[in-house]
Amino acid sequence: MSVRLLWWGMGFHTFDAERANALEDASRYRYCSREELVSALALDGGETVADLGSGTGFYTDDVAPFAGTVYAVDVQQAMHDHYAEKGVPSNVEFVTASVGDLPLDDGELDAAFSTMTYHEYADASALAELRRVLAPGGRMVTVDWSANGEGESGPPTDERFGVDEATSALADAGFDVAHASERPETFLAVVTA
Repeated sequence: MSVRLLWWGMGFHTFDAERANALEDASRYRYCSREELVSALALDGGETVADLGSGTGFYTDDVAPFAGTVYAVDVQQAMHDHYAEKGVPSNVEFVTASVGDLPLDDGELDAAFSTMTYHEYADASALAELRRVLAPGGRMVTVDWSANGEGESGPPTDERFGVDEATSALADAGFDVAHASERPETFLAVVTA
């Protein structure tokens, strides 16, 4: 396992690293199952993928067997520390950075995904940065808390985005929307570069 390091200020609200163990709760699959995520990514096994806001690696671990390399991207080193204690697949590399300033080459990623973290980084500069690092035709899957949800879990509804708002912002950043759907508490958006 190698580590890329670039520290960036917190920006939007981030998940409290003191509560990291809560991220290992299997009940999270009711909002996005591993099968749904892996299917939406449509990987063939050799791709370079980034988990944006990887936290303790809950979903990173699910995607790693289907990819060549997975960058676990998190702005908090403390989250990487929790993940390292748990054990990290051999094809996962830590990247300590904000989504708005990724230490990756242009077009380096074949795919990226974000589970319940889009609301933490969603601004035009971060989306432009994602577009820069995603290769042409690369796929990005976003599952996040919906502004149209009831707020039973996740951040307050006023800190969330609706699927239309998120896909509009992604389209403005140069992505093509392949699929978008709203669910009871979350939305799913699949876009390509």
